[in-house]
Amino acid sequence: MTENTVTENQDLHALLRLSGRELDDLFRRSPAGACPDGSADGLFLLAPGTPGGPLLARLLGLGWRGKEFDAGAGTMVNRILPVGIRAVRARVRQEHSRFDGGMCHVLDYSRTSLIAGRVRDEIREVAPGVYLGLVYWMGLRVGRFALRFQASA
Repeated sequence: MTENTVTENQDLHALLRLSGRELDDLFRRSPAGACPDGSADGLFLLAPGTPGGPLLARLLGLGWRGKEFDAGAGTMVNRILPVGIRAVRARVRQEHSRFDGGMCHVLDYSRTSLIAGRVRDEIREVAPGVYLGLVYWMGLRVGRFALRFQASA
């Protein structure tokens, strides 16, 4: 990961070894990528590049498992808890990122969720089937996450 590149076969946990600045650079230079579709495993990237990052990711992973996208409908729903309950929906569209003005896929919860109505996620494809996400709450960037789409059979 010394070159800040991600390959499809790398474990999402490898992203935890990158610093916040390296993750920001990776997001900045990545394209929006293909329209997300299907089921993706998720990983919170809190405290990236620190010894505590993997522990935080494991703990938060008990609650949030990933996301399921329906590209045709332009929607997404989060999978939560170990059993993967589907909850907290968002509309998905492509538009300019708040981070750098480049194109990204926006997950907009403002009209689909009371609990997450002030949340906006932005994702870009950093490797085939691997997306890096930024989380905004009330306009402030508050976190990062990664998604890995499961290979089609």
